[in-house]
Amino acid sequence: MQRKSGDGIVSFALPAIDGSIFESDRLKGKRFMLSFFRFASCPFCNLRMHELTTKFKELGGDFTIVAIFDSPLDNLQQHATRHQPPFPVLADEDNVCYKRYGIEYSLAGVLKGMLGRMPTLLNAMFVKGYIPLVIKGRMTTMPADFLVDENGIIKTAYYGKDEGDHLPFHLVRAFAIEQNLSI
Repeated sequence: MQRKSGDGIVSFALPAIDGSIFESDRLKGKRFMLSFFRFASCPFCNLRMHELTTKFKELGGDFTIVAIFDSPLDNLQQHATRHQPPFPVLADEDNVCYKRYGIEYSLAGVLKGMLGRMPTLLNAMFVKGYIPLVIKGRMTTMPADFLVDENGIIKTAYYGKDEGDHLPFHLVRAFAIEQNLSI
């Protein structure tokens, strides 16, 4: 069942790329973005991770991101560690959180992303080097992003329409800055 604006977050505990177990209770009292990705070697996902990592400081010190991947931990460590993310990156190999948040799976979304975002895909693979030689996770997982307030309430639920469709960064920044202005 998809989550929507006004819903509370669903608690979770998942392995992080640093080997620890990350529990969603750590987020109490904070605003954050919960971002669901595809498999760890996905070119679009690696571009998004690069974007979030390089622009993270623009979000202010009180805001964070939690990235969840449809991959086993060892595979996620192999691909996500290179970004040196300043936020938690988690593995959900059994799709526990994916089910709780109603994350979609779509072959049509994969094809739409490949064809509609071909220049981006080629850039990711051949300029940035994000070539998916090993795919561990579902190919048809679609991305999703949730902006959550300090009370654990989802303010924005964004389900990607194709494999490269995430909530635009300027909307994430606006949500984070709104939080900073309200302090």
